[in-house]
Amino acid sequence: MRICVISAGSWGSALAYLLANNGHDVNLWFRNEEKARKVMESGENSEYLPGVSVPSGVNICWDAEEASHSCDFFVQGAPSKALRETMELFKPYIKQGSSIVNIAKGLEASSTKRLSQVIEEVLPGVNVAALSGPTHAEEVALGAPTAIVSSSKDIKCAEFVQDVFMNENFRVYTSDDIIGVEIGGAIKNLIALAAGISDGMGHGDNAKAALMTRGIREISALGVSMGADEATFYGLSGIGDLIVTCTSPHSRNRRAGILLGQGKSLDEALKEVRMVVEGVNTCKTAMKLANDYDVSAPITTEIYKVVMENKNPQKAVYDLMTRDKKKEDELNEY
Repeated sequence: MRICVISAGSWGSALAYLLANNGHDVNLWFRNEEKARKVMESGENSEYLPGVSVPSGVNICWDAEEASHSCDFFVQGAPSKALRETMELFKPYIKQGSSIVNIAKGLEASSTKRLSQVIEEVLPGVNVAALSGPTHAEEVALGAPTAIVSSSKDIKCAEFVQDVFMNENFRVYTSDDIIGVEIGGAIKNLIALAAGISDGMGHGDNAKAALMTRGIREISALGVSMGADEATFYGLSGIGDLIVTCTSPHSRNRRAGILLGQGKSLDEALKEVRMVVEGVNTCKTAMKLANDYDVSAPITTEIYKVVMENKNPQKAVYDLMTRDKKKEDELNEY
């Protein structure tokens, strides 16, 4: 199969390499021609995956028409803020009935829509799936054992994606709960920011475990209110993704949070991380969704205030810890 991977960041590149190693012909699209030419000359994407050679089955492109040629299977990795623009760019070259797998995690800020909804809006008539779970690109590119979830409203579409990606090192499960899979992948980035801030402040493992545990309940409450299956949040695309994003040194959201907890400004933190930090992009949208669905979301609220309103992180911790007493098993009472 000839596959177009739209986005040559770390995750898009890692999956392009995986697909090529699975025997597919892959066009890997770069937004920037200069960066694409450097990768062609050096044989590796040193900015994102240093030390990993580009497989022979990967063709480097920077023209959307060339990247799409003879493809009816697309892997979409543009970040949330660039998704609609990118889909509009590729729209003339994507045929109805094609399959598009979204691998980005986030929400569209202007509409609060999930990313698969944006794709369906721009490209009616395509089959859309989401691929999400506890997956760091650096490890996938090196062939480390990994498990992930392919989700679509149409389970046959999810199963098709499973067949395309799965190999002995990359185990793919399926789900028809695309709402839960996408909400888990988007909102966990906020909790990872919180975990990073806690680490940066030196609060230790107790505080981080509390944030992760209460965080998944917060994510679940919002997702269920939006129509998701609660069980999804206790699987790979929920608690699995949350664990890896809150604990790993590879996590850009956690790294940004650590810098904020150490007293850096948001601009300073983002410059130091040097990659898209989706948790920051998702703050406003997650807060709006919590308000729209009348979901109690204290961690989301405090992260929003720290990131968007420059609230002192120590005051945010104090406000979280001194709220009214609650029962642990009340789903939407925190």
